[in-house]
Amino acid sequence: MREKALEQKFLMKVKGVGGLALKFVSPGFAGVPDRLVLIPDGKAGFVEVKASGKKPRTLQAARHDLLRRLGFKVFVLDNENQIKNIIDEIRGERSEIHTT
Repeated sequence: MREKALEQKFLMKVKGVGGLALKFVSPGFAGVPDRLVLIPDGKAGFVEVKASGKKPRTLQAARHDLLRRLGFKVFVLDNENQIKNIIDEIRGERSEIHTT
């Protein structure tokens, strides 16, 4: 699936649970994930959206690792079937899922 189409599906699902999936841009600090996901009850995570089968660039992977070391949840979304699990994990409703 193309990145744009997958991102739109993800945005709709996050909205469906009452959350926001804000476009995340950090001038002067390249490689940050595409979306900052905010879910009711103070839950948050970062999501990098990729076309099916694509992987994060080296700088992106390094930024993901940095955010994880700081204690944040970071996910790479490249398949529509991952959407529910990612949202559930951010909500704290599932055990650890594969994030890269």
